[in-house]
Amino acid sequence: MRRRNVLAGVASAGTLAGAGALAVYGLPGDEDEEPRHDPVTIDTVEAAGSSDGTQQIPAEDSATFVDLFATTCGICKEQMPALGEAYDRVGDDVTFVSITNENEDQVSDAELADWWDEYDGHWAVGRDATSDLIVHYGSGTPIGVLFDSDGVVRWEESGRKESDEIVSRIEDVLESDTER
Repeated sequence: MRRRNVLAGVASAGTLAGAGALAVYGLPGDEDEEPRHDPVTIDTVEAAGSSDGTQQIPAEDSATFVDLFATTCGICKEQMPALGEAYDRVGDDVTFVSITNENEDQVSDAELADWWDEYDGHWAVGRDATSDLIVHYGSGTPIGVLFDSDGVVRWEESGRKESDEIVSRIEDVLESDTER
């Protein structure tokens, strides 16, 4: 009887250890899974290059570059020319959108459109008033996130980015999308 109790205890401990490892590390093979984010629908704003409506992030069946910004962020303002240049170079090949998590009480649509015009934005701009994206991808701004056409995050970086870096990353994703 004692031997049976010892074996049952060892088996129980093994089961618990396995369950704990599964909870922490996931199923075997999960280590190759790419980071994904459930699609989020953001409200776009009527502004230069942008229309009033909605945009799914990441866009379905398209590589998507997202710039998370705030109108009060100095680095975000400084980065606008690099974003504009990157958009001009690859904007036809990728869904390109800048998103603020500032709600309408903080920055009205008209104020956002004026800010967008002042800093020469000419691609889609919108707001993530629920902060789903900024919470998921970090705090602070700016944050750049690049998804491939399957919605897999291929690049994510906070801080100021230069146009050549943005374009290079987008071109790499577009090339890998074509190869699949």
